[in-house]
Amino acid sequence: MFSIGDFARHGRVSVRMLRHYDALGLLRPARVDPATGYRSYTAGQLARLNRIVALKDLGFTLEQVATLLADEVTVEQVRGMLALRRAELEAALAEGAARLAQVEARLRTIEAEGRPPAHDVVVKELPGMRVVELTGVAAGFAPEAIGPVVHPLCAELGRRLPQADVTPAGRLTCYYEQRAEDEVIVHAAIPASVGGGDLNGLAVADLPAVRAATLVHRGAIDGVLPSWQAVVRWIDDHGCRSAGPQREAYLDCPEDPAGWVTELQEPIG
Repeated sequence: MFSIGDFARHGRVSVRMLRHYDALGLLRPARVDPATGYRSYTAGQLARLNRIVALKDLGFTLEQVATLLADEVTVEQVRGMLALRRAELEAALAEGAARLAQVEARLRTIEAEGRPPAHDVVVKELPGMRVVELTGVAAGFAPEAIGPVVHPLCAELGRRLPQADVTPAGRLTCYYEQRAEDEVIVHAAIPASVGGGDLNGLAVADLPAVRAATLVHRGAIDGVLPSWQAVVRWIDDHGCRSAGPQREAYLDCPEDPAGWVTELQEPIG
């Protein structure tokens, strides 16, 4: 038998919480000394305590926990619910990390105001090229709208290429067309020498030759905003105008996104 203090320590909960569970009938002590009122617990009661804490961490109220325990929820059921909750928490953490990256990118943009860009903008003549591509629709250019569309598109494009018997002839390139005020067509494309035939659901498009203001962005694509705005400032300073969908050519994409190298390409006229 364990005192309430020792049982709380072994169960990684507070003594106050054990008393609360007792008051609610969720976890009664194995023994209560009639003279002193001291509560004692057995090691076997840790299993029930673990279920209570796990279900509470899943977001259930203590009243709901009591109902679940009365229904004798199984270990497998608790494990399944915990796995689902873990997936939800991991998704929330990923979303939070993405939002933090966007905040940091916006902060760097503000800090860079009035300073020259870290890398020079270079004007290039980009040749026309035939690409195979997949497209999706995003609800605007905000990172939280573009990211959930472009990342799965690029992954799906990579999965389909081998089955389509397409040999890439250049770098993965994404380009973006604004169809309506809050609708952006996202293209994930890769240059290839193809004709017709079944391409495993991939579309064929011909990108025109363009004159473009380009800048090499180094680092995660989630932090690309300061680099794109540097290109825009250069275009304005030099009396140019945007003349077509902007493109992102991924020159190097190691496993760590911090090492990515992307050429930003803004067609100009």
